[in-house]
Amino acid sequence: IANMANLLLSRHLGASVRAGGGGGGAAVACGGAAVLSSFRPSGPTTTERLAKDFESTTGKTLHEELVAQDKSNKHTSYISVRGAELQPLHYNGQLVRAANMVCSAVRFMKTLRAGVLAPEVFHLNPAKSDTDGFKRLIRWVPPSLSWYGAYLVNAYPLDMSQYFRLFNSTRVPRRGRDELFTDAAGRHLLVMRKGHMYVFDVVDRDGNMVRPADIHAHLGHILADPAPAAAHPLGVLTSENRDVWAGLREKLVAAGNGEALRAVDKRPLLPDMRDHIHTSHNMLHGDGRNRWYDKSFSVVVARDGQAAVNFEHSWGDGVAVLRFQNEVFQDTTEKPLAPSSAAVDSASAVRRLDFRLDDELHAGIAAAQQSFDAAVSRLTIDALEFKKGGKEQLKRQKLSPDAMAQLAFQMGFLRQYGQTVATYESCSTAAFRHGRTETIRPATVHTHRCAEAFVRRPAEHSAGQLLELLKECSRYHGQLTKEAAMAWPRAKGQALHELYRDPAYGAINHNVLSTSTLTSPAVSLGGFAPVVPDGFAWATASTDDWIGCNVSSYPARDVHEFLRCVDKSLEDIFTVLEGKAIG
Repeated sequence: IANMANLLLSRHLGASVRAGGGGGGAAVACGGAAVLSSFRPSGPTTTERLAKDFESTTGKTLHEELVAQDKSNKHTSYISVRGAELQPLHYNGQLVRAANMVCSAVRFMKTLRAGVLAPEVFHLNPAKSDTDGFKRLIRWVPPSLSWYGAYLVNAYPLDMSQYFRLFNSTRVPRRGRDELFTDAAGRHLLVMRKGHMYVFDVVDRDGNMVRPADIHAHLGHILADPAPAAAHPLGVLTSENRDVWAGLREKLVAAGNGEALRAVDKRPLLPDMRDHIHTSHNMLHGDGRNRWYDKSFSVVVARDGQAAVNFEHSWGDGVAVLRFQNEVFQDTTEKPLAPSSAAVDSASAVRRLDFRLDDELHAGIAAAQQSFDAAVSRLTIDALEFKKGGKEQLKRQKLSPDAMAQLAFQMGFLRQYGQTVATYESCSTAAFRHGRTETIRPATVHTHRCAEAFVRRPAEHSAGQLLELLKECSRYHGQLTKEAAMAWPRAKGQALHELYRDPAYGAINHNVLSTSTLTSPAVSLGGFAPVVPDGFAWATASTDDWIGCNVSSYPARDVHEFLRCVDKSLEDIFTVLEGKAIG
């Protein structure tokens, strides 16, 4: 466990969320067929009529406008937000692990700023493209032609425009609409402990990383600070309703805290130095006192050396954060820095930020803490490790591991609640300039038919028939994934077509099952909160020989029973793969 880093894909809890960021609630993410396929097999004829009308009228017009917009804006993507505005939206110790992660993160930041970070590339045939020989060859190809050279060997460079937001970035609350702030020249680190905020330099005036011994000593100085916990921890304000937080921030600035807030906004990294963080709850949300949820990401380091990356989603997606996570994990495990006993004057190098707070701000912080505690007290998290099979066995049967995991969710929900429901899965569109994510609708007529056969009528089907149903689900899920990755258009600035008011469209956008897939040697688990009050949030990972998941829910759902139902569904799927009937 000491060598595992935890990545938690975090979203704000409660109704105050107004995060930007692509994907969720896209108009007709994969075309009219997906809208119909995600609904029940009895199929509403009104929806079918509206979908066909949309395809020939509004949809056609939208497509033409988007093509024209794309041609006149070659520097970006049609889904990008204008400017920086967002729609209302083995280390056996904490200190050594934190110091190593900071040093590796600074090295990553310097490489990124220097423009020499290796490109992010999706290799379909790594034996040809992910080689030193090809990399040396492609280096001599002019930039305007290099993409075509990579394409010839089935290598697809991914968009990296989000990466500059990784460091020194904060989501600043504004009334009605937030904005993103990035200070590309920031040199300092912000550390939170016991509700207090501390800053010190990690890069000197010449742009060089300060000595690792200094970073280690400064973090040790913070951990040794005997100051009691802050009576009014400012961080909890970032969990508030965005308009409420915007008003309180204005009051903070008016009270003379502008410089201190700018110090928070401009820091490149935000380690949360807490004790006894061993659960998904603490990695995902903590107690609100030691977090600044508006930061692009926070590093959470526990006493035993376990670490997590908790990130705010509006500025970017998992591709950039996972790249950072993987690089830092590899660097800290392959090139760890030994603690140094060098004499360091941390008392003068580390500064604790002080804020002037009046009674109104005290009351605002207390109210935010109360709301936060009420929100997180309603969140339940549980996990499952299915060890009777994994990717290897599924691929031998030419089945998509992701499709089978999604099918198990549908079966589990049907087994527990007697129905299948709308489901969201994210799909990266980073193959496009400034791509974000698009929506896959995994709940289809195919998964419904298969789930009904496995759960309600298993004795009526042979193992061969059930296997064919699994393959049908896998084939169609692959088709939906390809369509989502091709970034179908979404509506903009027009009167809504009747399709958007149809009950079927509302049903598929009430995502009871919100899912995310994350597999990396640097990640032991991931998680987030449900996107609707009666939903489940499902983070899953598949390895060669097991499938794992981390699931959260609010009181409207029983997450523990759901996992038992999913476990039974996975067991049934792998039983069929062995050629055995179920019943």
